[in-house]
Order: sequence, then C-alpha cells, then structure tokens
Amino acid sequence: MSHVGVGPRAVARSAAFLTAGVLAVPALAGCTSEEPSSKPLAAQDVASAARASVSDGGTLRWAVDSVPDTLNTFQSDADATTTRVAQAVLPSMYRMDEKGGPARNPDYLESAEVVDTEPKQVVVYKLNQQAVWSDGREIGAADFAAQWRALSGKDSAYWTARNAGYDRIEKIERGANDLEVKVTFSRPYADWKALFSPLYPKDVMGTPDAFNDGARRSLKVTAGPFAVKKVDAGADQVVLTGNPRWWGSPAKLEKIVLRAVPRDKRVSELAAGKLDLAEIDPETADEVTLAAAPRDPATGTPLMGPQGSPAAGAQGRSAAEALRSWAVANGSDEEAAEEEVLAREERREAEAKAQRRRQALSGYEVRKSLEPAYTQLALNGSDGPLADERVRRAVARALDRQKLARTVLKPLGLPAEPVGSHLALSGQPAYADGSGALGEPNAKEARALLADAGWVPGGPVKEKDGAEKAAGAEKAGDEGEGKDKAKDKDKAKEKSEGDDDGTYIVGEDGKGGDGKGGDGKGEDGKNKDGDGGDEESGEKHSSGKNTAQGGAPGAYAPKGTAAPAGSVAAPLAKDGKALTLRFVLPSGPGSETLRTVADRITGMLKKIGIGTRISKVSDESYFKDHIAAGEYDLALYSWPASAFPATDARPIYAKPVPAADGSLNVAQNYTRVGTDQVDQLFDRAMTTLDQKEARDLLRKADSRIWAAAGSIPLYQRPQLTVARKNLANAGAFGFGTPVYEDMGFLKKGAQGSRPSAPAASSPTSSPAS
Repeated sequence: MSHVGVGPRAVARSAAFLTAGVLAVPALAGCTSEEPSSKPLAAQDVASAARASVSDGGTLRWAVDSVPDTLNTFQSDADATTTRVAQAVLPSMYRMDEKGGPARNPDYLESAEVVDTEPKQVVVYKLNQQAVWSDGREIGAADFAAQWRALSGKDSAYWTARNAGYDRIEKIERGANDLEVKVTFSRPYADWKALFSPLYPKDVMGTPDAFNDGARRSLKVTAGPFAVKKVDAGADQVVLTGNPRWWGSPAKLEKIVLRAVPRDKRVSELAAGKLDLAEIDPETADEVTLAAAPRDPATGTPLMGPQGSPAAGAQGRSAAEALRSWAVANGSDEEAAEEEVLAREERREAEAKAQRRRQALSGYEVRKSLEPAYTQLALNGSDGPLADERVRRAVARALDRQKLARTVLKPLGLPAEPVGSHLALSGQPAYADGSGALGEPNAKEARALLADAGWVPGGPVKEKDGAEKAAGAEKAGDEGEGKDKAKDKDKAKEKSEGDDDGTYIVGEDGKGGDGKGGDGKGEDGKNKDGDGGDEESGEKHSSGKNTAQGGAPGAYAPKGTAAPAGSVAAPLAKDGKALTLRFVLPSGPGSETLRTVADRITGMLKKIGIGTRISKVSDESYFKDHIAAGEYDLALYSWPASAFPATDARPIYAKPVPAADGSLNVAQNYTRVGTDQVDQLFDRAMTTLDQKEARDLLRKADSRIWAAAGSIPLYQRPQLTVARKNLANAGAFGFGTPVYEDMGFLKKGAQGSRPSAPAASSPTSSPAS
C-alpha cells in the first residue's frame, strides 16, 4: 500500500533549543507508572521455514520503489532501497526484533555493555572473531573510529544527513585486544545501541571525498551475507550476489535482484512472471487473492471473492444476463443478433485473457502484517486558525480515530486499532496509550473549544472578489490550486450530498470510505461500528462511563463555556473569515487510501462547523514544496517507528527555533508545534541509562505532544506483500529486520509457516491513567 512517509534516520538533524532550568511535570492523563502489557498487533508473515527446508541457489527478483542515488545511508538522498542494500551487505551491531526493540546481532557482536558511567560513560564492544571485510581485513576499532569522525559533525567537509549520538562520543580506541572496541562518551547517551548500525569500512568513512562520493554507486568492500555486484541505473536494478568471505550461515540464494518497478505496474510484472516478491496496494492484493481462490469446475470462476464475498458468474455476468445474451444472439433481429455475437466474442477473448492472468497469479499469495510506521494527521500550527491550540484540540476531538483505523485496516483483515503513541507502536517497550491527555472524540466539547476561541456559527463573512474569505492558509502558486478553483466553480450548483457549505472536498459525491456517506453511519442513521458511543456527548452507553470531562489541563474549554446552538454542520466564522482549512493531499495513483481517509476526516470536521478546502498536488511536490515548506493547514503523512525514540523522535517534535538568518529552524517538526517541556523530557530520556526511567520520561513527553495537538496518530500502516508460494522467510516483515541469508525457495514438498488470521479487533480500552 502506498503511503506518503518520511524516515527520521534519513533526514538531517538540527540542534533544538532547550530552556535552562528544571522541568516540573504535572500528572497527565495517559501517563502511568505501571508497565502496560503490549504486543505487536500483527505478527510477521514471511512463510517461516527452517534452513534445511530451503533449497540452495536461485535468484530472488524483488520489486523496490527506486534504484538508490546513494548506497551511503548517512547521506540526505538515501532512501528505502539504500537501507535494504545496507542490511544485506554491511555489519549492524544491533537489528530490530519482532517486537520493535534492538537485538544484538551475533554474526558481528559477541557482547556489548556499559562498563563505566563515572566520570564518563564507557561502552566496550567485543566483536565476533570471524568478522572480516570482503577484502580479508578484520572489522575493528579503526572502522568504528572512522565512522565516528565522519558523523561527529565536527568536520563540515563530510556531507552528512545526521550525527545524532556520534556527536556525544569523546574518543574511540582499541580495547584489551583487536576484537575489543572501547567507546568513551563525553555526555551520557541512553541510545548507544543505535550507533554503528550499519557500520561502513574505513575505506568509505576515512576521508570526506570517500564519504561524499565513494559509496554512491558501488560498495567495493562489504561484510554481509551478500555483496553489491552492480548498480545498473539503465536496467533499473541493483544486483546482490553471495559474499564468499561471509562467515555466518551461508546465503541460500545465489542472487538478489532489486528491481525498480512502479507500484501500478507490479501486478502486470507479477502476472508476467518477472517478480517473486513485491509490496502492493489493496486492489492488487484482492486480485491475487481471487486468483488463488477455489473455482467452480464447470465455469472456472472463483466460488468466493475477496473477503468472502460471492464471486461473479462466468465472464462476470449473472445467469439472467447470460440468458438474455443467448436470446438476443439467437433472436429474429438479425442486426441485434450480429452485434451480440460480436460482443460475446469480445467477452470470450477478454475472459480468456483474464483467465491466463489469473492462472499466472495463482502461483502467488498475499502476505500481510502491519508496517513499523504510522499515519498521522498533521496540523500546521505556525499561523492561521491552527496557531491557536484550542482550534487544534477541537480538530483532534472531532476525529473518531477508531473509525478511521477501521476504514483502512478492517477491509484488509488486519487489526484495526488506532495508534496511541507518537513515539512507539504496540509491542515496543516504550509504548503506552497517551491519547487520554487530549480526550476522546466529542463534538460538543470540540464546538465549545471553538466558541472559546471566538469561532461562532453564522458569523458575518466578508466578501472579496465575490468569493468567500477563508481563515486557513491561502498560499498561491501551488500545483493543483487552479484545478481546485475550476472544480469549485463548475460544481457550485452541484453540491454533494450533505455538503451544505459548498466547499470542494475529496469524494464530492458525498460518500465516505464505506460508500454510504462520510458520517460513518448506516442507512438507518445508527453508528455502523456498533460501539454504543455517543460522539456528541462523549458517553459510552455500554459501560456508563462519561468521558466528557477529565484529561490534561487546557485540553477542554473553560468550565461554563456554552456550546454553540444550531445545526451541527453550521459553518463557523470569526472577524469576517470563515473557518476553512486547506487540506493538502498527494494526487498520485498510489494515494487512494490517504484520500479516502481525508474524505472521512472532512466529514467529521464538518460536523463541528469546520470547512476544508482540498488541494491535490503531485507526489513529487507534496512533501518538498508543501509539507516541509509549511504550505498547508492539514496533511496526512507517515513516520516510521524506531527502537530509539529518544534520539529519532526528538527532531520530529522539538520546538522550532529561529535560525541565524531569521528563518525558523524546524528540523523535522513540520507541524511547527513544540514546547520547551517536551524538549527537556526528550533530553532527559536520552541521557538516563535507567531503561525504566527512560520509558517513563518518553511517555510523559508523548502525553505533552498529544495535549499540544499538532500531530494526531491515526493508524499503523498496512503492509501488503505478494510472494511466490514457495518463497520462504520473506514477505511482510513487520517490525523485524529481514534475515537475508535465510531467504530462499522451498524444497519440493516443504511448506513455510504462516501466522493465523488475526482476531477481529475490539474497540480500544480507555487510556491508562
């Protein structure tokens, strides 16, 4: 499934401002001193098999999004394929386990521990004595030292994208022997396990020229189960072959070919037999599932469609339609009969072609899990209405995150639970649901917050050039804006169902993601999800619990503030401006899911009187020209989970500070919403070596981030992969780092182990307090 996402380990780090003084953190809903029991919502789905069941040899043809511009993961233009190559060919002291935590990699590291904390933190790495580079040289302290110097940030000649953690190292030296590396830190660093993964040879890290240009299109020296044979930009592929000096379990595959294939072309490449493994979208998953379904012996059509729905009859036509076609073809009207005969022939040819495609796809299966990443709604707090945190909180309180998660995940048969943390996902050690700091969905409370901020229904709106003046961002010159205005004009007299404020939104036919309307209700007007909740009052009827009060101070309107009367969808205005927010979305073919979610969000916001103006822009400009540039009010994009949130999440939520040139240094905080308290909590979590204390600090930081309402986590991203049925130890990896040497094709008669189907998800429990 295609989603717009960014990776915190692939973007430059910038220093963030920290106010001097000691932070006193009041209790916030969502913080807990108890260790919550948490496990991943979905397991890996890789057709696990013992190595003895996997054949030796063969080539794995794996679809990727692009041929990387660089093989150096520490450069700003590194991408997901860069990471994939590095995982297969370079050392990593730690890799991510199936629960999203760091796990020691025994192929490189026998042990690593903190041996001193006073006067300085000292970590001693004991390397695997068999670990050597492909040129025969032992992996050792010289490689660690070269990488530290390159990434320390002290030499600007190195064009590095990040230096987090390396800037805290004071020195690196040889330990008691050649297999020991002693690292001394100038400041305590809790996330020291994040370092040296991957580890490049000193040949790459030793000089600025080698770092900047030496590892862009080739890696001459490697130390993994595979080596880089060639990066072929002309053929859009990277070829990896077995490393003859590899000391670990031998790679089962002879070769891995990473082919750049656009996502909308992958199903055709699969049907042509040109791929063995590919991430795909839900539509392709449905087609592959249908191809593998049991068939009627008489007609050859599937007995059941995707998700257990009845399949269509022969040639996708009902029995009545088939009978009518026969009658027309054999009737007395010769002209009609001739036309029908030709149409029947065309249908037979189309069905034969479709049958050949289904037959080709029947050798594949869909493997699915949840990606270690989450999609969020970002609220730009730099200016406009969303600069007022009461408006941001109103937006957040209007959202039913459970319904949004179900919209995306339930049709895929995946657990549909909303994400409860900005800093970790379910199953990771730091995870705890901190959303209670903001409060549950409650339209009445949301409207009260807006009223307190001065936004009232039916207020006068000043006219400018005959158009309604909106309070949201009005940035000119962006791609897609002219099209939106033209559509607005064309549709002025064709309001979509329920669209009583006339704004152009995704899904102008008035249908939400379920095809029945954007209000999340069935035809009878009742809540489709059947949770018994009253979104208007915040009550949960099934439990009798009233959730309308409580939560963090400031998360609600002052006591006694009356909710505005009138229609739920009455548009709001203030100072002659309508409350209309600019919702920027990518327009590419892989972004249908984001647009469906935006459709649902638009309907939820309309219930509290907030209008939205959709601006669809090209995928190429979406992030660079809009998200990073701050040219939006609302946007949907994703962040990956990290085993080291204190390090990796800090730049995402750090308070923006003025730069020397007068601009605002936002690091990766594209919402421009941050506080000194959150920064201090991150810094304390980064320096304590007590893991429990670090988790508690991170959970407090997360509650603060929730309360600020700049970023609203929605759902963990689905991970859909098509794989050949006989491909083992590859597919939807979930949290876990792939083990490349174990991938391969099953021996005849062998079978891989697949996880059982996940149980249907239940409504989330109330946040811990």
